[in-house]
Amino acid sequence: MNLVTGASGLLGSHIVEHLRKRGLPVRALVRAGSDRRWLETQGVEFAVGDVTDPASLSIACAGVDAVYHSAAKVGDWGPWEDFQRITIDGTRNIVDAAAAARVRRFVHISSISAYGYHTKDVTVDETYDLGYKLYRWAYYSRSKVAAERLVWAAHKAGRIEVTVIRPAWIYGPRDRTTIKRLYNMIKTGRAKILGRGDNRLNVVYAGNIAEAAIAAAARPDCNGEAFNISNDGVITQQEYFDLWARTIGSPPVRRHAPYKAAYFVGFVLECLGHAFKCKKPPFITRYAVWLMGRRSYFSAEKARQKLGWKSTITYDVGVPLTVQWYLEQRTGEGAGA
Repeated sequence: MNLVTGASGLLGSHIVEHLRKRGLPVRALVRAGSDRRWLETQGVEFAVGDVTDPASLSIACAGVDAVYHSAAKVGDWGPWEDFQRITIDGTRNIVDAAAAARVRRFVHISSISAYGYHTKDVTVDETYDLGYKLYRWAYYSRSKVAAERLVWAAHKAGRIEVTVIRPAWIYGPRDRTTIKRLYNMIKTGRAKILGRGDNRLNVVYAGNIAEAAIAAAARPDCNGEAFNISNDGVITQQEYFDLWARTIGSPPVRRHAPYKAAYFVGFVLECLGHAFKCKKPPFITRYAVWLMGRRSYFSAEKARQKLGWKSTITYDVGVPLTVQWYLEQRTGEGAGA
């Protein structure tokens, strides 16, 4: 039995999908009232609960061989208390439950942003320390660092086997956080390239991350290992936006904005947002600017060498699949598909 937390989210749903493709049983941790329509098509078992509810996790972990923990507070905006409660305390709860249930392997989904905000032209691999130059309001990244350290502490104490997966910017069908905004910006001609546009992007299809996570979970020699699953090959910011524009049927993105200026605007808007306690994120945040415009690059070479991991969905396939899914959802044709 494989327990997936965050199963109704982007990456969690792809982990479910690939486990089921392999004929493996899946138990999905879902909150009461969450949308289960797609999960019901996969023939999964449901465990109603929440990572913030320890009692529900004890039941969910019973008889489980591997836990894939992808539940977290997603996004770079919101009160710190939410990141503490969901990402940090929630990770502690599920680790404790898994260890108590004698789960064999705990696969923790972290993030390349846990390394911190490297901006110079440097290639970051798994030997780098976590938490480099994280600013005060980097709540998402700070919580990811804290959660990952909890997992490593449990492993060091001999409580449970651990594998950590550090994805980059994730895209794919069932993404309900970034597709709409990206699509509309390109469709309306408002999208801009940050800097020259020749920087390599770390962007990866959700299904490819799922394949790496499942492969690592099955291997004894991946206990205690971390893997950057951070790209599907080399693609620049300009090339990525051009691919989206071609797929959508829009003109190429030719407008540019200076990286440092965009970063400063993000800082000002964050200050205003925090000062006025805005619930909605600013139009631009420093994290979003960093994701697209930075010169640093996160290598996935360790996963390719040790796991034999290779992206089965390339960018020229993944982007059209993602756009098709979004358009079907927008028109109501893809509900539950």
